[in-house]
Amino acid sequence: MQIEVKQGRVELAEDEGVLLNCFEEVKRLNPVLKTINDKLSGAVSHLFETGDFTAKLGQTTVLYPQGRLKFKRIILLGLGKRDEMTIEKLRRAYGFAGRKTRELKLKSLSVQAFESNLAAIKLQESSQAMVEGILLSFYKLDRYKTVDENERVALQRLTFLKEKRKGIGEIKRGEEFGEIFSWATNFSRDLANRPGNYLTPERLAGEADKLARENNFKCKILSTTEIKKLKMNSFLAVASGSKEPAKLIVLEYLPPRRKINTLVLVGKGITFDAGGLSLKTTEGMVEMKGDMMGGAVVIATIAACAKIGLPLHLIGIIPATENLPSGSALKVGDIITSHSGKTIEVLNTDAEGRLILADGLSYARSFEPDAVVDVATLTGTIKLALGTLCAGLFGNHRGLKAQMLKASEKSGERVWEMPLWKEYDEFLKSDLADIKNVGGRFGGAILAAAFLQNFVGDLPWIHVDIAGVDFREKEDSYHTKGASGFGARLLLQFLRDWKRI
Repeated sequence: MQIEVKQGRVELAEDEGVLLNCFEEVKRLNPVLKTINDKLSGAVSHLFETGDFTAKLGQTTVLYPQGRLKFKRIILLGLGKRDEMTIEKLRRAYGFAGRKTRELKLKSLSVQAFESNLAAIKLQESSQAMVEGILLSFYKLDRYKTVDENERVALQRLTFLKEKRKGIGEIKRGEEFGEIFSWATNFSRDLANRPGNYLTPERLAGEADKLARENNFKCKILSTTEIKKLKMNSFLAVASGSKEPAKLIVLEYLPPRRKINTLVLVGKGITFDAGGLSLKTTEGMVEMKGDMMGGAVVIATIAACAKIGLPLHLIGIIPATENLPSGSALKVGDIITSHSGKTIEVLNTDAEGRLILADGLSYARSFEPDAVVDVATLTGTIKLALGTLCAGLFGNHRGLKAQMLKASEKSGERVWEMPLWKEYDEFLKSDLADIKNVGGRFGGAILAAAFLQNFVGDLPWIHVDIAGVDFREKEDSYHTKGASGFGARLLLQFLRDWKRI
């Protein structure tokens, strides 16, 4: 899609449609709406007067100029009350607008940009939110459907028009960030939506390598033999039940700047999770093709940072494998020696994510980073604790967690801080090994995080459990059915706003 930001008047646009924003409880029309209202013999004001359009957040209605203007359709978008506007509300509103655009099968659209800051929202922030709302709402996975290419109608040109020249640079920067942030989320969605027979560990590694070559960062893919040399036995134990060879994906983005912080991002890369010998039910496996979304998010985030040119040294670590039952699979009761040297008693093979992350986090220490962040669809119990509206945030560094919480507010990908008190370690003590991989029925998400903390040493670390927000049952605003891509925009905002700790 071609996206442009230009100086110009919306009422003179020549695209198939125009998108105009309207606030609730406005006593008089803004200049653009007034001009169009006059051209349409009062049609806009009539909508307000009849109550058919009230401009509530996300409400849309369509007008047809019928030759009196150069465009064929006018989409009026409600933004709710001006004094209650937030970045996320703006993103949601334009998600609904994007859906309406898709429904109308428009190939080109002009959008009315804001002329100045919107309350506390800066021009750059508002334009980024508008772009994200529209582009994220367009995502659709139909690669496996036998659809006639002529039936695939997609928006080809999106133009933001601002009447005054002042502020156009800010809008352009916001548009650029919005496009990249949306790409990262949609890329993550796309990978997590691919079924296990299409996205194996090897193919996931191939996607990472392709992005690295396209965006000029490094990608190293380690084979089973090389993983064995690293003594990542906890990771390999999970992989032992599958015929598909495990892959350790290591990414590195290093911009040409000195004295920059090094951060390691670790993502869970289970391309299909049957639970191993602790077999899941059929219903429990349905969404398990997306158990690698943490890994997808890390891959997308590093590629997006390379596109933006962020001044950070980033390492991405994605242990990629399947978790399947077989004669060679990891057994309940097995004791394995992890990369860190700690021994682990495995009491549930379906608690495999923490086993591969344990080696990934331990390996991260070799890069001597300033901080480590891991993202994973780790526990179903985080969904019991927080529902499907936010992810769980754990960590050992208050400043690091504070930065992630701020990024959450800006990105709209909510996280909620969970406790990680020392007393939780008692539940993970093993009679036979240094630690066991599960700790009882209650507080499962916390115990999983407590398990991971054993492998980060004294590094500043945060863990984001996205298992409750990784999948959407239905479409809503910019959210699409299926894999959510949650975490890509969160991490990007976190890295973009990074402050030395």
